[in-house]
Amino acid sequence: MKLPIVAYGHPVLRKVGEQIEKEYPKLTQLIANMYETMYAANGVGLAAPQIGLAINLFIVDCNPFAEDEPSLKGFKKTFINPIIEDESGEKWIFNEGCLSIPHIREDVSRHPKIEISYYNENWELKQEIYEGLAARVIQHEYDHVMGKLFTDKISPLRKALIKGKLTDISNGQVKADYKLKFAGYRKR
Repeated sequence: MKLPIVAYGHPVLRKVGEQIEKEYPKLTQLIANMYETMYAANGVGLAAPQIGLAINLFIVDCNPFAEDEPSLKGFKKTFINPIIEDESGEKWIFNEGCLSIPHIREDVSRHPKIEISYYNENWELKQEIYEGLAARVIQHEYDHVMGKLFTDKISPLRKALIKGKLTDISNGQVKADYKLKFAGYRKR
């Protein structure tokens, strides 16, 4: 089932996600719904806060980047209770967007390599190292479960330049090709 995506300005996007247990209610269905929602919105990642749940869960599917990085073909993963253990390498800039912040893209600097521990959808504990675009997508989604957005990582000048657009989004004055949920505002 496709779920509405929470838009910029909603308080749930600023909450640190709570750890969840294996017995979390309807977790398998929630994960399936998150994938369906992400694909319908043409995303490569989706975190639980983006669907209104302040829990420590996100999904990624980096397959759209496989043309640039062939190792990403079939790269689809679920991250439950993730912890980024280490970030390394010289930071690099890449133009990022976010389903919760439609029509805004900005250059964001991130480390090219991460080490992350997490549980997968089968509750198997994993500790893995990712590089390149996979690391970037994972860091972006991890930020969501930490209550951070990619706009927090851009320069004050760039943030000032897009302030009006961010205000419009938080006021419900934006259209997207998917259903958005706003904080106390009706879509106009």
